[in-house]
Amino acid sequence: MDFDYSPKVKDLQKRVQQFMSEHVYPNENLYHEQVDSQSDRWQIPPIMEEMKAKAKTAGLWNLFLPESGRGAGLTNLEYAPLCEIMGRVHWAPEVFNCSAPDTGNMEVLERYGTEEHKKQWLEPLLEGKIRSCFAMTEPAVASSDATNIESRITRDGDFYVINGRKWWSSGMGDPRCKIIIFMGKTDPNNPNRYKQQSQILIPRDTPGVKVLRMLSVFGYDDAPHGHAEVEFKDVRVPVSNMILGEGRGFEIAQGRLGPGRIHHCMRLIGQAERALEKMCKRAKARVAFGKAVSERTVTQERIAESRILIDSARLLVLKAAHMMDTVGNKAARKEIAMIKVSAPNMALQVIDWAMQVHGAGGISQDFGLASAYAQARALRFADGPDEVHRNQIARLELQLHE
Repeated sequence: MDFDYSPKVKDLQKRVQQFMSEHVYPNENLYHEQVDSQSDRWQIPPIMEEMKAKAKTAGLWNLFLPESGRGAGLTNLEYAPLCEIMGRVHWAPEVFNCSAPDTGNMEVLERYGTEEHKKQWLEPLLEGKIRSCFAMTEPAVASSDATNIESRITRDGDFYVINGRKWWSSGMGDPRCKIIIFMGKTDPNNPNRYKQQSQILIPRDTPGVKVLRMLSVFGYDDAPHGHAEVEFKDVRVPVSNMILGEGRGFEIAQGRLGPGRIHHCMRLIGQAERALEKMCKRAKARVAFGKAVSERTVTQERIAESRILIDSARLLVLKAAHMMDTVGNKAARKEIAMIKVSAPNMALQVIDWAMQVHGAGGISQDFGLASAYAQARALRFADGPDEVHRNQIARLELQLHE
């Protein structure tokens, strides 16, 4: 494996870093001030749309999507370091139109959608004019086993009728959310448990779609993006809204989640790098018991361990991305599972040490570490919990010794 990035990637790294320095970092406080100062927190802060326009003009737009000439034509390995840079600020990926769940939903529409789907939904998503939601997880069942899904998609002539309740439906709080990709069962009696599910497009304003509540993570509501509990009651959409065909929901999900896990993990590495940077600066500036905190061996050990953990996780993620590009997602499934366990736990440890160096301020809203910790902890569930991935890693490892 060649560890050096191509000239194309190095140029994009430089440009994304420069954009972050010139536009994103200086506006971090303003972004949160605008969200918090609005009478309705679920409105878009003006600074976001201003930065998006600048990123589009700079050609730093849709970098995640390789297919069909619509994106930057980058492989998973090429996009990974750019994703890390964007991930240093939680909301920054949206500036470049590279944020979840839109990235995964756009990939689904690009790979599996009809020309009608692409024209109606993919094109405005690629332009950053609308946003989207992915509705899969359900409150009534253990969704770590996605075959447990109980929501129903029932054919009724030229329509499908959808009933069910979802939660952690990312993006439903955003007023620009116009389309939902919904996963439910079309054939619950199919003996093949992986052929029972389908994915279908539901316009956000369809009658019967009702947001019951917005959910928080350790008190953070992630406004104006948000994660919702949503009721779907007798929701009717045309048969043409079915993606790829009945019974192919798992196939679509696997195609969606592979790249998404790379993205999540690289963004987490960006968060961890930022936490380590804050840890070092704070340790050098704080004096306790007559010494700079940076001179304490316990702090030095934590800084060293943080560097080891971050670099180890990055190498593992880049290996997984390389394998996805060269041998495909299925052959890389063990490596993808490994990074999904490794990266969130690494980030949690580094952020925790950074909070400790900051003292009580580390758990306040002043340094961004508490919210970063909440985000990293949530990612031990998103796209499958640690336990599921560890089980898969163990099974694949045991197969080597049969």
